[in-house]
Amino acid sequence: MHANAPNMYDGRPTFTGVVYKKTIGNYLVHTDGRALPCELSNRIRKQLIYPTADPGSLHHRVQKVVELEHMDPLAVGDEVRYIQAEDGKGLIIELLPRRNKLTRRSAVPKPLHHGAHPFEQIIVTNVDQVVPVLAAAQPDPKWNLLDRYLVSAEAAEIEALICITKLDLVKGTEGELQDALAEYRQIGYPSVLTSSVSGEGIDELRSLLKGRISVLVGKSGVGKTALLNALEPGLGLRVKEVNQVTGKGRHTTTNLEMFPLEGGGAIVDTPGTREFGMWDNVDDMAMLFSEMRPLVGKCRFGLDCQHDEEPGCAIRKAVMAGQINPRRYQSLLSLKEEVVNVRRNL
Repeated sequence: MHANAPNMYDGRPTFTGVVYKKTIGNYLVHTDGRALPCELSNRIRKQLIYPTADPGSLHHRVQKVVELEHMDPLAVGDEVRYIQAEDGKGLIIELLPRRNKLTRRSAVPKPLHHGAHPFEQIIVTNVDQVVPVLAAAQPDPKWNLLDRYLVSAEAAEIEALICITKLDLVKGTEGELQDALAEYRQIGYPSVLTSSVSGEGIDELRSLLKGRISVLVGKSGVGKTALLNALEPGLGLRVKEVNQVTGKGRHTTTNLEMFPLEGGGAIVDTPGTREFGMWDNVDDMAMLFSEMRPLVGKCRFGLDCQHDEEPGCAIRKAVMAGQINPRRYQSLLSLKEEVVNVRRNL
């Protein structure tokens, strides 16, 4: 990030940085090798809708102020512009355009008031790769959950790297695991197999993370803390302390933090959650399954096909022909049904 910027705000110079840590209303922004505590200005807190007759005018008249539906408009990974405040802190005055954002559906809120509904929850922004983490055993890998992670990455147009931990628990009997991963590699998803006990795969993973902004996603118990400690001594403990503040299994991004890696790049770990709900942001969920995407629109009913029981469905035909894994197809149907149920409750 370049701290020096030509822009001025209220007669003061502005600087840019990246949000590495946040708790509601408070942010730690990294810029030029230093970390600065920052607060959020009301300019970001509210959405200002201006007249569009003269967009180049510097003197905007506020027509309407819309409170943001959800309290915190910033996410870890956001690039922001700020000014120096008198108390030594920074005041964030602008959110810069996001390159991408990884999202999930919030937990369905209890109907405490009329109109309560789930919303899009931004996990992290401006990342280079999503790293779904699954254990080889204890617990057994849940491939349908992996599909959810991959679909979320596809929706955000972010690369994915599958990471398997606890390889030592299945050493010599990992044939089924290797077969499953081979199928994912065939449809474009690379994988790395690791063991924090034996050290196998750790150097390979370290090289795959180097120089990149990566976000780890995975259930509690898959061994992310041990994996991070194997990558860098103490890293797992620092991440775990952040996640303990957040709370096990909650759908929250309140206390996420980005950690720089010694070899370059940075990593964000997400607290282990029991679910990973898809945010409904695509007309045909099959577009987010890489092996099914080329077949969308080629069914008898074209783009109207639901890929379920319709005759002439190109995707079902490919499943029957062994060209698409039946389990991946079931993941598609499950996600589609979930989206329908969510829509019904809105």
